[in-house]
Amino acid sequence: MENIDWKNLPFGYYPTDYNVRSTWKDGVWNDLEVSSSEYISVHMAATGLHYGQEAFEGLKAYRGVDGKVRLFRWQNNAQRMRNSAVGVMMAEVPDELFFEAIDKAVRLNAKYIPPFGTGASLYIRPLLFGSGAQVGVKPAKEYMFVVFVSPVGPYFKEGFSPVAVELVRDYDRAAPLGTGHIKVGGNYAASLRPADRAHAEGYSSVLFLDAREKKYIDEAGPANFFGIKNGVYITPSSRTILPSITNNSLEIIAEDIGLKVERRPVPVEELATFEEAGACGTAAIISPFKKIVDRENGKEYTYSEQAGPFSTKLYKTLLGIQQGELDDKHGWTTVIEGI
Repeated sequence: MENIDWKNLPFGYYPTDYNVRSTWKDGVWNDLEVSSSEYISVHMAATGLHYGQEAFEGLKAYRGVDGKVRLFRWQNNAQRMRNSAVGVMMAEVPDELFFEAIDKAVRLNAKYIPPFGTGASLYIRPLLFGSGAQVGVKPAKEYMFVVFVSPVGPYFKEGFSPVAVELVRDYDRAAPLGTGHIKVGGNYAASLRPADRAHAEGYSSVLFLDAREKKYIDEAGPANFFGIKNGVYITPSSRTILPSITNNSLEIIAEDIGLKVERRPVPVEELATFEEAGACGTAAIISPFKKIVDRENGKEYTYSEQAGPFSTKLYKTLLGIQQGELDDKHGWTTVIEGI
């Protein structure tokens, strides 16, 4: 293996040696297969290609301060993938198979786990899609479950530093009674064009409003939004928002450090009242905002050029738990022994 510049890794695909796969047919998942190929042979009429029967997850393996490798709340990722499967009528992956697959993928690619202190981690991507052929809008009769891994750096090139984001009103990420609450590819496809435009206009990401009334904060591009004011951690409540495992963890940590927590609709006007604001998710943990600009009317909501004290405390606490530096009192981490 060539020498990897761990500290300067982007957040992107980096080839590793192996991935693992299982196929569901006739009501049964077959045994995991190990593959060294980066490609999948898929029927041209597979429902994952035509009708959006697809879901994925994202989690990380961390090399800790003690040298041990930890997963973070993988059971929640397994549950969320099952919820996504139910949402678009796919076969559900049981916890046992989900863990066996990520455990094997991490072990087989252990040399790609970045060392502690580099700011990088091993990203784990479970993928589930309809592999059976159909012509006609109906569920497949076969499904494929795949797990691959890739070493990654920070999601935003700025790392844990405040970024500028663009609030958009001329695009919707998800319909009010659609698929916004599950992790399926269509939600991300809908965000690509406004996100590309935002990047071209000098912003790191986009901030969407609710699709029905355009009055409330929805998702922050690929992550959940949060704001902090008057000792309260506030994050939107909406059926169109993906339940973020990171956000839920931050809510619990927020209470641990003395903040109150509110999950409720957040009117766009409230952006002007927050002392700190940001996005949170697996890829970045927390990406603080220094500025939100409403693309329609040019209104700016400005925050500190430096990460705020509560955002910093939340970030360092969660990362400390993930990397074994702080006590895991909530039982969130799972050690993969022997690597």
